Amino acid sequence: MGLNILYLLLLLFATTAHHHLRAAALPLSTNSRWIVDDGNGGERVKLSCVNWVSHLDAVVAEGLSKQPVDMISKKILEMGFNCVRLTYPLFLFTNDTLGSVTVRQSLRKLGLIESIAGFQANNPSIIDLSLIKAFQEVVSSLDRNNVMMILDNQISKPGWCCSDFDGNGFFGDQYFDPDVWLKGLTKVATIFNNSTNVVAMSLRNELRGPKQNITIWYRYMQKGAEAVHAANPNLLVIMSGLSYDKDLSFLQTQPVTLTFSQKLVFEVHWYGFSNSEEWENGNPNEVCGRVVDSITRKAGFLLDSGYPLFVSEWGIDQRGTNDNDNRYLNCFLAWAANHDLDWALWTLAGSYYFRQGVVGMEEFYGVLNWDWCGPRNSSFLEKISAVQSPFQGPGLSNTRPHKIIFHPSTGLCVQRRSFFKPLILGPCSEAEHWDYTAREILTIKGTYYCLQADGIGKNAKLGIICTDQSSKWEPISASKLHLSSKINNGTIVCLDVDSENNIVTNNCKCLTNGNTCDPASQWFTIINATSGSSAAKGYFPISSILQSFGANLLV
Repeated sequence: MGLNILYLLLLLFATTAHHHLRAAALPLSTNSRWIVDDGNGGERVKLSCVNWVSHLDAVVAEGLSKQPVDMISKKILEMGFNCVRLTYPLFLFTNDTLGSVTVRQSLRKLGLIESIAGFQANNPSIIDLSLIKAFQEVVSSLDRNNVMMILDNQISKPGWCCSDFDGNGFFGDQYFDPDVWLKGLTKVATIFNNSTNVVAMSLRNELRGPKQNITIWYRYMQKGAEAVHAANPNLLVIMSGLSYDKDLSFLQTQPVTLTFSQKLVFEVHWYGFSNSEEWENGNPNEVCGRVVDSITRKAGFLLDSGYPLFVSEWGIDQRGTNDNDNRYLNCFLAWAANHDLDWALWTLAGSYYFRQGVVGMEEFYGVLNWDWCGPRNSSFLEKISAVQSPFQGPGLSNTRPHKIIFHPSTGLCVQRRSFFKPLILGPCSEAEHWDYTAREILTIKGTYYCLQADGIGKNAKLGIICTDQSSKWEPISASKLHLSSKINNGTIVCLDVDSENNIVTNNCKCLTNGNTCDPASQWFTIINATSGSSAAKGYFPISSILQSFGANLLV
């Protein structure tokens, strides 16, 4: 099936947005809260990953009955991702009987005759491989296509994850023998010792259940980290927390103790449903503020403690009809952009061979459509494209440190097209460079020009008299995502976007109470940056300043 026009436009957009990215010099290490490569000085490498499921009942990477493996690997890059979090069940590597079953036998056992036919058409060289060899072939394909990989032990017994009582939740559960797990980690690290693009191993997904215990967590997670490092010292080691990987707060009082350094990363999960239906039933500002505060207490503090924090699972229903997910996404993108986080989207899969008793189940969180041919929602990929690239970090100072103003609802940033035209939203790679002073004045870097409010429904504008109340921009509301100012009559207004993406000011909306109002158009966050295009940035000529002075000093 050919690519449709929208997909071709998306590929052009991705190529333009990501032209500056280069192949990382592997292996990777950590430098304080950043992941860096092995090049001169260690340049920041932002992990912008997608989860590729390989831990379900069939015990083979999903989608291989729909598309050739190399085509899927290429699609991952085309959509702007640079890595895959490739999941696996522990028993694939610790149970020789399971590992030696062929893909054909595994699918036949589940009655998946159509999937067998699809495999024979799309991946005939894989269908009669053992499940372990098939997993290795997927890794090889990602290697060939220069996609970085994080191997994630999602579960022990193959199947859908997770519940408190599935026997896979915590050390000592029915299917979770710590000694078997340690042997499995060692085996996986050893097998892929020569796979250059395998850059990390995640020790265990979503620890949970009635047996979870902090003392036991330290005992075995530290042993697991040491086992991986001993088998393959090039790898980053990624540790998950408790309560479905939502809680790492115990690390505030007792850090992890390891014999090695500069290889440890922590992971956290955050979905819209992590907070039930609060986003739909509550005020989005209040929910966003409350949830971000909770995540900061439970995991975000690690950034200030000098560790990278990897959001290894997040995602939404990409049909766009889930209000809970849609509101969560705007808050998530603001948080992820503000902290310039590494992350892995759930999920690549447009459909599954067999999930929870259902054959061919469609995955509406999947970035690909049911037949794995193209994106399920191209506008979603455009929206997240800004956070696929790094804003800051070691080795990325190709411009002076500055601020950019990010609009999470669109995934775009504030920019100026020319001196006389209004400010507008556009690609963050072309964002205007700002300074944000202690007096809460936003000035274009290297100029005397500041952002000013002019009135309700009017374009925000630039001026050089930056001492009045209309030049001060204060983050307000529980979310801290409204940028408010005062116009001459003392009325408080907030930065907003009109139907043509022009930057305007309007009455501030949805600040408190009620769940029927959506504040997304007025959510902005001011981000630290050291990378990005420097084209058209810098000083206005003095003639422009004088011209502006003659026109009431405002543009």
